[in-house]
Amino acid sequence: MKQAKSPLSLDRRNGITGWSFILISVVMISTFYFYPMLQSLILSFKTGTGANLTFTGFDNYIRLFSDRTFITAVKNTFIYLLIQVPVMIILAMMISVLLNDSKLKFRGFFRTAIFLPCVTSLVAYSIIFKYLFAGDGLVNSLLLNIHLISQPIQWITDPFWAKVTIIIAITWRWTGYNMIFYLSSLQNIDNSIYEAARIDGANSIQQFFKITVPLMKPIILFTSITSTIGTLQLFDEIVNITKGGPGNATMSISHYIYNLSFKYTADFGYAATVSYSIVIMIIVLAFIQFKVAGDKNG
Repeated sequence: MKQAKSPLSLDRRNGITGWSFILISVVMISTFYFYPMLQSLILSFKTGTGANLTFTGFDNYIRLFSDRTFITAVKNTFIYLLIQVPVMIILAMMISVLLNDSKLKFRGFFRTAIFLPCVTSLVAYSIIFKYLFAGDGLVNSLLLNIHLISQPIQWITDPFWAKVTIIIAITWRWTGYNMIFYLSSLQNIDNSIYEAARIDGANSIQQFFKITVPLMKPIILFTSITSTIGTLQLFDEIVNITKGGPGNATMSISHYIYNLSFKYTADFGYAATVSYSIVIMIIVLAFIQFKVAGDKNG
């Protein structure tokens, strides 16, 4: 007489049920995320035009160090990174502290207004900035009318001012995004801590540096890393406002990757190599930020 098969244990059934729910997601993520990453890594070791590629080892990575356009793009990107990210984070923190004040009227309106740039179209806002900062644009007209300048500033065509325009644009767009994280963090800080500090005679500045900043350290680290990643991948503003000019003065690494793939003679292998240079930079900078912040998990 055959023995009846023992039913699956509850833990095993729960495991099968759980995996069945996430199986589709795992397959989709592996197919459209990890597989392309692996293929692009393999592609970075090949050289050739179009689809005619041959394996050449580390030649593309060696080529990076002698590629003047790539070096220029890296310099430009790091200028944006070193100036814009600290300014944006400090500005976002200051705004979040102001908007967290319960005595401030219309807080909801101000929060929405400052966050609104984050949900606008990248292309649309970039084009608007291009017209605002044109030689005969609104910004120059305003500065001339209030006599801050005697002649129009060439925001788009001058190498220095073109970089300033890009920095202003991305700061305007992403400050509100970081502000939301800081606001959320501030609202989780117990007010009794500030009350105790006020009783001990600490003023607002001391409270900010001795209480607010230390307690917000994990969020500051998070926004620093995400902002660094975003700046290293900067593309839309460059393409739509300055087109990388004048003379590659504002070209970013991502813009150079686009040019290598679609504007110049297609060199997909070298474009993949430049793409992975961004990955390496992100890993190194994230590691440095973890160490500077003193995070034990970094």
